[in-house]
Formats: sequence, structure tokens, C-alpha cells
Amino acid sequence: MDADMDVPMHDAVSEQLTPTITEDVTSNNDNNSGDYQDIDFKPGSSGIADNKSSTPLQLTPNNINDLDKWIEQLGRCEMLSEDDVARLCRMAVDVVQFEENVKPINVPVTICGDVHGQFHDLMELFKIGGPCPDTNYLFMGDYVDRGYYSVETVSYLVAMKIRYQHRITILRGNHESRQITQVYGFYDECLRKYGSANVWKMFTDLFDYFPITALVDNKIFCLHGGLSPMIETIDQVRELNRVQEVPHEGPMCDLLWSDPDDRGGWGISPRGAGFTFGQDISEQFNHTNNLTLVARAHQLVMEGYAWSHQQNVVTIFSAPNYCYRCGNQAAIMEVDENNNRQFLQYDPSVRPGEPTVTRKTPDYFL
Repeated sequence: MDADMDVPMHDAVSEQLTPTITEDVTSNNDNNSGDYQDIDFKPGSSGIADNKSSTPLQLTPNNINDLDKWIEQLGRCEMLSEDDVARLCRMAVDVVQFEENVKPINVPVTICGDVHGQFHDLMELFKIGGPCPDTNYLFMGDYVDRGYYSVETVSYLVAMKIRYQHRITILRGNHESRQITQVYGFYDECLRKYGSANVWKMFTDLFDYFPITALVDNKIFCLHGGLSPMIETIDQVRELNRVQEVPHEGPMCDLLWSDPDDRGGWGISPRGAGFTFGQDISEQFNHTNNLTLVARAHQLVMEGYAWSHQQNVVTIFSAPNYCYRCGNQAAIMEVDENNNRQFLQYDPSVRPGEPTVTRKTPDYFL
């Protein structure tokens, strides 16, 4: 699909989590076909992983100094040079390649949903949740596309990941892919800001190494999308080969694309990828894997979070006033040392030089 669908908005209090702005995995646009006939667009073409290390990155004083300068620069919403992005991505590969498909996370931790290039709102998130590394963070994907500052947003989070490797986790979302980013903004933003696709190729090659799920205190299973009919146990997720472009189908695709639904069983997803899954599915998955909760992102909910399936599943969305027009709040979920959960909601940050947008709830998005 090459355009957003008009879908009615549903209040987050409802169990109905129909996506309000959705994307399809396929595109009929000739300029964004995603078939990568040009060899330079193929996975690995950036070269950032050509000489990846056989051991995890150990930070040196020089590395720390560079990272601190980059984080300070990016914190002002100033993008890095192309050479610095290349260095950043090479360092990041030597961090995230060693993380498991199901990354174990200790409590306390603050769990976050979609960010989508809304850089100033990401800065607001860190104000609300507390600075890293003082606060441990788990982000569940979708750092790019839609917003105006995808380059700065993903650069900042990657730099923070390298600098504070055991304090912040960044999972892969369905937008961390070559095909989707060619349609929904990140590719075009890289071309506009850097004059070539090189930075886009570096980041999309890096995305292939991001872990796809996390397990908080062996109790909360965290991922971007949802469950898969081909995955019954968490051990099956551990066996997947994740270092690839997000497939159009199969278990890895489902984990990044599926959505909870009011209807029982498995259903065909209106997104064109993944599945819908009912309360019976999530209850069985949690029981089989001795879980208390599946935490996921992927869908806009007006209050920033929404429970599904009698609190077997929670959706967290961390991009307030999504696309600068949806009028939604954002939320993050704090999990303390005793596994108590608290949701922190927040409104959009004012972007410098722009008027404040009042919160509104339109019936439809055009």
C-alpha cells in the first residue's frame, strides 16, 4: 500500500485496538518497490558489519569521549556527520550482535513504545521517566518514519545504547526495515539531510542486528507487534535467525506485525502482514511460558496505553500527538523491583519555533 488507510478512531479505554493509521508491507509505487534490484540497496551494502568483532565492544576512554560528544550534539537535535554515523553504526554492531533474540532484562525497568522520529517528544520521555543511565529503559521499536527527526532520534538512541549498554535496550520494530522506511519517510529524510542514501543504508544494515524480543524478570514478554501461530514457546524465538531484512511472512514477521483482537483465535491481519490473535491465544501463551504479561507497542491508543485480553496483553505507545495531528497522549510503563507496574502519561513537547498543538480527537484521519 502506498497511502494511509482511513480507519475510525477508538478510545483507548475500549478493548478495541484497531490501528488508526496503518501501513502495509507491500507497495505498488514504482519508486518505492522494495525489491532492491540495485545491488547497493541489498542488506550489508553499507559495509558497517564487514569487519565486525568476535567479542563485544569494550568502551575505551576515547570511545566514551566521542560518544559523550555525540550524545550532547544529538541532544540539541543536531545530526551527526556521515563519517560519525558510520563510526556509530560500526560500534553498535559490535554491541547488539551479541544480544540474544530474547534479551533478559532485570527490574526495575521503564518500558516504552513507538517513538517514530518525534525527537522532542523523546526528550520529553526522558524527562518524565528519568535520565539514562539513572533509569533503565526498554524500547520496543519503531524509532523512525512519520516524524520529522528520524535521523536524530535513531542516532540518539543508538549512541545511548552504546554508551550505556546494560542500561538501555532497543528492540526492532516493523519500521526498522528497508522496505517500510522507503515508503514512510526515513529514506527520504536521509536523502534530504545527507544528500545520499548512505546513512539510510548504514542504519538499515544495523537494524538487522537489533534483538527482536525481551523478557523482563522472566515474567513480562516484550516485543513490538504480537504473537505468532508458529511460536508456542519463548525457546522457539531464541532459535530464529534474526539477522536479515524483516520477512514478509513467518514467525519473525509475526512478532513485529501482529495485533491483539477481540475475536478469539487467529485472524487475517488488515495490515497485510502478521496475524490478529484473541484472548484464548494470549492466555495460552502466557500460561505455557509462565508469564504474567505480554507488553507490546505497534498501535496508536489515545491514552498512551491500553489493556487487552483481561490484562494478559498491554499496548504502550510513546509518540504523543502522533504524526503531529492525532491528538493522543503517550505513555511509558515503569516496572519496579517487586514487579509492580505504573503508567506515566504525557503530552507532546513543544517543538522550537512552532505553535502548541491542542489535543483533539478527530473521528477520522485523512
